[in-house]
Amino acid sequence: MKKLTVAVAAMALVIASCGGGEQKEAPKQMKAPEKTAPAPTEEKADVPAIAEVVIEGNDQMKFNTDLIEVHEGQTVKLTLKHVGTMAKAAMGHNWVLLNSGVDKADFASAAISAKDNDYIPADKAGDVIAHTQTIGGGEEVTIEFEAPAKGSYEFICSFPGHYGMMSGKFVVK
Repeated sequence: MKKLTVAVAAMALVIASCGGGEQKEAPKQMKAPEKTAPAPTEEKADVPAIAEVVIEGNDQMKFNTDLIEVHEGQTVKLTLKHVGTMAKAAMGHNWVLLNSGVDKADFASAAISAKDNDYIPADKAGDVIAHTQTIGGGEEVTIEFEAPAKGSYEFICSFPGHYGMMSGKFVVK
């Protein structure tokens, strides 16, 4: 019996030294992580406040690009350079950004009679988001405007007969 008492005492000592006699705290409940706004994408973080765009028109009735990409709400600083040598009366160029859904052929047809307004017909002013004045060889002009809503828009030169060769897409991301 003495051996049994010693064994029980030894066992009690082992249990007590291992923490068996202490009361443990109830396990803590796991909290769901708090919802936070998604981190901005690198693309959005790297978007400058101003998009500087230079587009050239030449004596062969061509722009040097047919695609311009900007971001919604971004300030667009667009410079049109006429890199040709011909005078404005013979080979003038402008840059016109049309609203979504505007038929560029209809707009250009109406523009023929709007020489005194840089080939922007007064009755179609609502079809235009932004435009430059008409310039001749060796000249340049700069305008600033806010990029419209996301989507794809068309730009043209509305000088008579030019829109067919001088046009492109203005993509807003």
